[in-house]
Amino acid sequence: MPLTNIQSPYSDAILARIEQSEARVIKAIFPSITNHHNTLFGGEALAWMDETAFIAATRFCRKALVTVSSDRIDFNKAIPAGTLAEIIAKVIHVGNTSLKVEVNIFVEDMYQDKREHAIRGVFTFVAVDADRKPTKVWTQE
Repeated sequence: MPLTNIQSPYSDAILARIEQSEARVIKAIFPSITNHHNTLFGGEALAWMDETAFIAATRFCRKALVTVSSDRIDFNKAIPAGTLAEIIAKVIHVGNTSLKVEVNIFVEDMYQDKREHAIRGVFTFVAVDADRKPTKVWTQE
């Protein structure tokens, strides 16, 4: 459902930018990135989530950003070797100098039409200027 159909405190320009900035990455889960349970190592999942969130945040504001926090990360389902993981990042909050990006990972069987939600988290980014001082995350042109 398009964000423009949702009651929102944001302008149409920000809503359009949010929609355009969604990032999707698909990874194959090979044994080299799994733990002793033959499932995706949690640290690898966190790195993918931060990177995909960064891509969405950058696409939104086209400014230099730094990750300042990650909210609760829920590992709801293990991601076994031999599956695919789709990482989807969407901007969910736009502040003055910061924005929040929700990231979800879905696990998909390689050989069947089976897809399940596995991991969710929220990452906060701050836009920074050349001196690494916070700067406005959104300026409408």
